Amino acid sequence: MAVSFSTSNFQEVVLNSDKPVLVDFWAEWCGPCKMIGPLIEELATEYDGKAVIGKLNVDENPDIASTYGIRSIPTLLVFKGGEIVDRIVGAVPKANIAQKIDNQL
Repeated sequence: MAVSFSTSNFQEVVLNSDKPVLVDFWAEWCGPCKMIGPLIEELATEYDGKAVIGKLNVDENPDIASTYGIRSIPTLLVFKGGEIVDRIVGAVPKANIAQKIDNQL
């Protein structure tokens, strides 16, 4: 199951992770976000133990969205060692997202 990221756990779970982390910046009202939501859940199961996969609601955590310059959603950021190493903007096929994660393993 995808991790729910928030202001309270972002530093620990994302920035301090020893594994690659995929963060899906999304909102409840976003149609394309709902389209890729199930893909994020599937990837979380498939990469369990190899990478951390989760979602961050931009309406509930605007400070983090602002820090990373999120202007449109869905935006997927891949972190490794606390740094952004890749970015996807918009709804894309699952294989595209998986490739970005694989590149960091």
